[in-house]
Amino acid sequence: MLDLLIRGGLIIDGSGNPGFYGAVAVEDERVRILRGDTAGIEARRVLDATNRVVCPGFIDMHAHSGLVILAEPQHEPKVRQGITTELIGIDGNSYAPFHSHDDFLKFVQINSGLDGNPRLPGRWSTVEQYLDMFTRRVAVNIAYIVGNSPLRIGAVGWDDRPATRDEMANQKALLRTSMEEGAWGMSTGLDYPPGSYADTAELTELSREAARLGGIYHTHVRYSLGDKFLDPFREALDIGLGSDIPVHITHFYHRTTSPGGASRMLGLVEDARDAGLDVTFDSYPYNLSSTRLTILLPQWTHDGGYTRLIDVLRDQKLRARLRSEMGPRASSWGDMWLTNFRKPANHRFEGRSILQVADLLDKDPIDVVCDLLVEEDLETCYVSAGGNLATLPKFVSHPLSMVGSDAVLIGDYPSPRTYGCFPVILAEFVREERFLALPDAIRKMTSFPAQRLGLPDRGLLRDGFKADVVVFDAKTVKAPATRTQPKQFPIGIEYVIVNGQIVVDSGKHTGMLAGRALRRGRAST
Repeated sequence: MLDLLIRGGLIIDGSGNPGFYGAVAVEDERVRILRGDTAGIEARRVLDATNRVVCPGFIDMHAHSGLVILAEPQHEPKVRQGITTELIGIDGNSYAPFHSHDDFLKFVQINSGLDGNPRLPGRWSTVEQYLDMFTRRVAVNIAYIVGNSPLRIGAVGWDDRPATRDEMANQKALLRTSMEEGAWGMSTGLDYPPGSYADTAELTELSREAARLGGIYHTHVRYSLGDKFLDPFREALDIGLGSDIPVHITHFYHRTTSPGGASRMLGLVEDARDAGLDVTFDSYPYNLSSTRLTILLPQWTHDGGYTRLIDVLRDQKLRARLRSEMGPRASSWGDMWLTNFRKPANHRFEGRSILQVADLLDKDPIDVVCDLLVEEDLETCYVSAGGNLATLPKFVSHPLSMVGSDAVLIGDYPSPRTYGCFPVILAEFVREERFLALPDAIRKMTSFPAQRLGLPDRGLLRDGFKADVVVFDAKTVKAPATRTQPKQFPIGIEYVIVNGQIVVDSGKHTGMLAGRALRRGRAST
């Protein structure tokens, strides 16, 4: 007897091919595709998918779930979108290896405006121990990529200086061990210290080590570099060429403040691909970005780590320098909305812009930022408007793009992409505006990211593949989340199956924690 039979639906298998009608059987966590009459086939549970699409589970190539999912394992904002696998450890900010628990705690605090600072169910120091925290304890699968920040902290420390030869050897050893324990490559976030203190040569040398083990280079580029338009991406491509590693540029999009057009950005990647570099990217379908508030601070403020950063923020004598060096990461302070306040007195600022808070407190915006970061111990996050809506479809629909939600899971007013990234593509970019055909969109969400990572048995509905499956209504799927009302679950995602277990049943979470850590180097995940 089968564990599960899904019949009557349009199977879009993730390959990009048009759909076909048939049944999806699940037995021992694996899929079989059945054609013809299935009336005589017995199963413990039968799902009627008539007038529905049946496809592989979605893979999120940029997830900020590395801590929050351990504290909130049902992971409803993501799994109810149809996401069954997430890539964590992105932006250079990952949580293993950390051989010093004190360094780990300081790093969590520094990055808490992005990944939160929840109560954790245990301790770890190695990648292997960290990945053990997820299996059968969370709702979705986790793929891990090691950030260069923990590598640098472990070998160099928190200071802004070049790594010595011995320190480079130590970083490479940490990276090699991390990948042998299951990491899929290395990530960087070159706006985020201390990983951002690594220069191009250091990153190329580390990437060469990752390439030897079959990993990828996943990068949030150095946006402050050179012309601040194409040069940041040129550095990423140069690292790929210099190390012979596949390059994945994350949250690739065109800003309203960019000095040139989107076609020049895409052309840069296309030309590199034509020249032989294995390069891809991910995008999200919103003009709203989100990250930790500390990103506004100059790099020198972090030189030395957490204690130095807090001292700088408290030092009134340094405020004049900060005012001269800081500005909004949007068109204005009025387009940056704050969230994630723990102190009751600051809850009134949830969802308000920095400009609104400055007016309420009769303060300069720089003083607002610095004072709130001290009061909230760096945990404040913001959402900003900055993506160019007119050019966004070029990125989402591009043949080299896949989907990365970049969803921040903290605060009362997260970006709406936290709840709606994948469904809004199905609803707006496919059904309503027809920027993409449905099979192409599903390929970007399933087999393409699986191929990019190297997942051997996920991303397609094929005989023997793992049973990560989504059943949705293509005619009604939509994402109602907005900036001012972001915590709204999508409509039309009816069933989500993770490793053969039903996690979302008729649009409701079952409480099942069927996810597992997917480790590189295994014949089966």
